[in-house]
Amino acid sequence: MVYGYPSENVWELDLQRFGTLQSSRTFLRHRVMEVMPLIYDLKVPRWDFQTGRQLRTSPLYDRLDAQGARWMEKHGFERPKYFVPPNKDLLALEQSKTFYKPDWFEIVESEVKCCKEAVCVIDMSSFTKFEITSTGDQALESLQYLFSNDLDVPVGHIVHTGMLNECGGYENDCSIARLNKRSFFMISPTDQQVHCWAWLNKYMPKDSNLLLEDVTWKYTALNLIGPRAVDVLSELSYAPMTPDHFPTLFCKEMSVGYANGIRVMSMTHTGEPGFMLYIPIEYALHVYNEVMSVGQKYGIRNAGYYALRSLRIEKFFAFWGQDLNTLTTPMECGGESRVKLEKGIDFIGRDALLQQKQNGVYKRLAMFILDDHDTDLDLWPWWGEPIYRNGKYAGKTTSSAYSYTLERHVCLGYVHNFSEDNGEEQVVTTDFINRGEYEIDIAGHRFQAKAKLYPVTSFFTHKRRKDDVELSDFHGK
Repeated sequence: MVYGYPSENVWELDLQRFGTLQSSRTFLRHRVMEVMPLIYDLKVPRWDFQTGRQLRTSPLYDRLDAQGARWMEKHGFERPKYFVPPNKDLLALEQSKTFYKPDWFEIVESEVKCCKEAVCVIDMSSFTKFEITSTGDQALESLQYLFSNDLDVPVGHIVHTGMLNECGGYENDCSIARLNKRSFFMISPTDQQVHCWAWLNKYMPKDSNLLLEDVTWKYTALNLIGPRAVDVLSELSYAPMTPDHFPTLFCKEMSVGYANGIRVMSMTHTGEPGFMLYIPIEYALHVYNEVMSVGQKYGIRNAGYYALRSLRIEKFFAFWGQDLNTLTTPMECGGESRVKLEKGIDFIGRDALLQQKQNGVYKRLAMFILDDHDTDLDLWPWWGEPIYRNGKYAGKTTSSAYSYTLERHVCLGYVHNFSEDNGEEQVVTTDFINRGEYEIDIAGHRFQAKAKLYPVTSFFTHKRRKDDVELSDFHGK
């Protein structure tokens, strides 16, 4: 143990992954009865609990459910996976469980295509949302110590940052918008609600002039993704939403339809153009109806988290709880630009990161594009597959998705440099990553893969057979 932290990721054993919502006697009775038989069962990918459902729902739940939403559960919150078209057999689709190509493949493909060519709406109300305010500079001073990136930015700007421990590992990865000089709006993953609250309370000073408030339930969040999102929002707000007037990573309160006080942010968590709308909960249904009505002329449709996963992984966006955890640092996942090491500002984990910068890292997150994998016939990668470099084990994948843009499976995973003499870990350099020949082992079969340290930006411009496409067509930015 270092600094009192375990040497392995123990999030799955951490009680802070639960909230009071899971302490109901009825919930526990039903969930335990479901969990125990699973010890002897084989869980298929993207498996969901059947008990304790419909416990936390968005105000839009019934509306989305009537439009074909299929649901997954996160921290007790119902989230849409994808939307089944009217001509699909709902029962057959729900009962289809496989490690191969799933029946929802074409459904998610159409949602991803709409995100890239038109505009889609994803209900992301489940994300954890906190507000930190103070009467003086206490909020800024506290957050500067708690987070790795510089939060002393102009009002309206959004900062992506990590909340690190003393070892430099991620306790949380989030986005923070500066609402005014003394107020900040923090957005974190859904299952961070209890853990992040406890961490902030542990390290924030006990000052009556400093207020931390959980506002998760005050806002419904709609993710408006796609090139036509700017057209939809421009019509509804009667304000120019182009990059010249509304730059990337900017937050502004504005009217949408009849509703006031909508926090509009120029980001989508996917790398695609668009906006996040944080809507006071009483306006949620009105704003959604207006967005869908105006968006009809621009080809708008609903989308789910499976499309979001595909988009963010092909853009090499690491996600906390999957690709990032308490044992991974910004230096190991390519997040150096989100660390204020050069500003001389103290923050939790700074000493560990300075030491890593001097000594080098012993693992590095890379993006792997599978080459000889047949999407229709071969087993799919889901997560946890072994990574081989030059024929030797070098790590495992942390997440994966099919990229409908690249027409390939894309995996994220950490590459290690194990000594051939004693198996000890050695420094991993950019050159070490680039010079290797890689394979991903899926159920005992190894597939060739191309490793990248930056997201792929060269896309296919016309339809070609996969066998005719060389990986040299891919270029990092």
